[in-house]
Amino acid sequence: MYRLYQKKEILFAVLWIVIYCVLLTPLKGTYGNGSLPMLAGLAVIAVVLTIFVKQHHLEEKYGLNGWPSDTKRFLYFIPMWILTTGNLWGGITIKTPFSAQLTAVISMCLIGYIEELIFRGFLFQAMARNGSLKIAVIVASATFGIGHIVNLLSGQSSLETAFQVPFAIVWGFIFTMVFLKSGSLLPCILAHALIDVFAEFCNDNLVMGYVYIAATIIVGTAYCLYLKRLPDSDIIGH
Repeated sequence: MYRLYQKKEILFAVLWIVIYCVLLTPLKGTYGNGSLPMLAGLAVIAVVLTIFVKQHHLEEKYGLNGWPSDTKRFLYFIPMWILTTGNLWGGITIKTPFSAQLTAVISMCLIGYIEELIFRGFLFQAMARNGSLKIAVIVASATFGIGHIVNLLSGQSSLETAFQVPFAIVWGFIFTMVFLKSGSLLPCILAHALIDVFAEFCNDNLVMGYVYIAATIIVGTAYCLYLKRLPDSDIIGH
C-alpha cells in the first residue's frame, strides 16, 4: 500500500474512498448507525488509517499534528461552528435506546475522522501536489458531496439524498478551504463529527431542514470567500 502511495498518490486516495464506501454502505444499510457491526467496521478502518499515517510520519502533511495557532485569522471558525448545530434547529429527540444511541455517536465521530482524512487529507493533498490547486479544491469538495449518493444503496430515500448531496458539497468546500488555509485537519474533523452526531438527535422538521440547507449555502459561501483571501498553508501540496 505504501508503494502505491509513493508512486500514484491520487490512485491511493481514490482506492481508500472506494474501500470506505464498499465497506460502510452494506453495514449501514443492513445494521444501521447504532449497530455494533457498523461501529466495528469503522473502528477497523480508523485504526488502519491511523497506523499508516503514524508509521510513515504523515501527521504534519495531513494536518493532524496540532490545532491552528492563529484562529483569529479564521474568525475562530465561528461560522463553521454555528452551522454545525443546524441539525438541532428543529428540536432534539432521542430516537433509540441509550446503548444504540451511544454506539451511533461513536460511529459518527469515527466517520468524521475517516472522511476528513481520506477526502481532505489523502485526495486533496494528492491533487494539490500533482496538479492545479483550484482543481484540487473543486474535486475534493464535489467528490465528497456527490459521494453521498451511495446512501441510496443503504436505504436512504431519493428525496433526502437529493437534498443531502448539494448540502454536502457546500460542506466539502468549507472543510477544504479551512484545511487549505489553516493547515490543520482537526477543526474539520471536529465540525464534521458534530454535524453527524447532532443528526442522530435531530427532530425531523421539514421546514427547519430547508432553512438549514439554505443557511449552509449562504453562510458557507460567504465564509469560503473570506477564507479565499487568506494565504495558503505551507503544508498544502507538500
